[in-house]
Amino acid sequence: MIFGKTSLSDAVGAILAHGTKHAGGMFKKGRVLSAEDVAALQAAGHTHVIAARLAADDVPEDEAARRIALAICDGGARAQEPFTGRANLHALEAGVVVFDEARIRAINHLHESLTIATLPNFARVSPRQMVATVKVIPFAVPRPVLEKALAIIGGKPLLRVSPFRVQHAALILTRLPQTKESILTKSELVMRERLEAMGATLASVVICHHAQDDVAKAVAAARAAGHSPILVMGASAIVDRGDVIPAAVTEAGGEVLHLGMPVDPGNLLMLGQVQDTPVIGVPSCARSPKVNGFDWVLERVLADVPVSPTDIMDMGAGGLLAEIPSRPSPREGASPAILAPRVTAVVLAAGLSSRMGANKLLADFHGQPLIAATLAKLESAGVDEVVVVLGRDAEEVKHHVPATMRTVLNPDFAKGIAGSIRVGVAAAVESDAVLIVLGDMPLVEPATVGRLIAAFNPTEHRTIVAPTYHGQFGNPVLWGREHFPKLQTLEGDRGARSLIGDLKSEAVEIAVDDLGVIADADTPEALAEMRAAVR
Repeated sequence: MIFGKTSLSDAVGAILAHGTKHAGGMFKKGRVLSAEDVAALQAAGHTHVIAARLAADDVPEDEAARRIALAICDGGARAQEPFTGRANLHALEAGVVVFDEARIRAINHLHESLTIATLPNFARVSPRQMVATVKVIPFAVPRPVLEKALAIIGGKPLLRVSPFRVQHAALILTRLPQTKESILTKSELVMRERLEAMGATLASVVICHHAQDDVAKAVAAARAAGHSPILVMGASAIVDRGDVIPAAVTEAGGEVLHLGMPVDPGNLLMLGQVQDTPVIGVPSCARSPKVNGFDWVLERVLADVPVSPTDIMDMGAGGLLAEIPSRPSPREGASPAILAPRVTAVVLAAGLSSRMGANKLLADFHGQPLIAATLAKLESAGVDEVVVVLGRDAEEVKHHVPATMRTVLNPDFAKGIAGSIRVGVAAAVESDAVLIVLGDMPLVEPATVGRLIAAFNPTEHRTIVAPTYHGQFGNPVLWGREHFPKLQTLEGDRGARSLIGDLKSEAVEIAVDDLGVIADADTPEALAEMRAAVR
């Protein structure tokens, strides 16, 4: 890759390394400069820019990030479309994320241009949570480096999210003469909340004397009832393998796999099993909802991730939890997790089609109505929800809307597009962003929508994301929720694009090789051209 100061006379096709102002705003880092861009910069008085040009053996940053992201994850996580060389991976379900640390380390050691960052191994994750990110540091990766990385992956994913299974646990609480009822009540409540937060149930609660025979009988009964895992919380801490709870597990026909763990709080945990049923001696710190070593073991058990004595002993690195005041408890619900934005596609399908004559959305497009073709593309575009705004011929159009999508009616559709935008946005108030889609644009590729979503980042002031095709502004456009109030003020035939001029600092343009972002069916001639484009 060639990087450095570049004369504007030689800058067409170069990649802009830093944001640069011009009369109409700013060209952002990573933009591939066109002849029009260069003219705008020259008009603003610039003579040079800092830019990069790729060599023949360089793989562009987004292509490299996409190939690595798709290769490293299995079906439990989804790779987002890349943007500026970054491809994030998000969990599809709640569970535990598991990485092959050695191979991730090997890839990160290949070359400074290619990096993979992950959550800690065996971290508990929620749906939509970011679990890893692939980032290309410069604008490209040397092809030999990319090929070596793909060879390390070798068709075997480096990470997976093992989802929590629905399990029906048993809790055995022991008591001594001095044990307070309030302690037993609190222990049951906290354990129930812990389990339910991971999709499990507390199917059985037994209170018995803190005696070996009593505990052994309770463990055997829980095993016979099919409960798993079996959790034993003693009135007195476990201090030796000969103590009450470990001895009871052995008496019930089981074995103690490991006693103690290098995690504080949580040191006095016991891991055992009766046949194939896990039995956990729960440390007293688990009477609190705050995270402790027991949680690390329980999470793996509920997600069917094996946990061995060696695994427990390896938890010591990073196992000092007691002095982390910011660590949230499960009940408090606070979480620093980075979640994928929740995006609702608002499809405008209410218009009069005045230039078309008949309702263009019902016109034939290769054997199906135009609106059906547009919605079919959205089904695989990675949005979380699709809301279709109906107006003219509402019932007939609704007939072609899949059952998985919502419909809302704009009773004032004849007054212009603004009313449909208002109705659609109002139906998406729980979303982080809306993608405003024109119902007559069936050529927009799902990958283009994915790129728009990937570029959306409120913390970096990218809250309006629009596609361009060969410099021409297109649709759909993604709007962050902070702009919902402004979208709700639109009137008549004033579309959302009219707001962007006052919000340039929040807007980013994404150049795409997708004719579909500028192709709509406003006239019979335009529809004919669109039909021809897919033959």
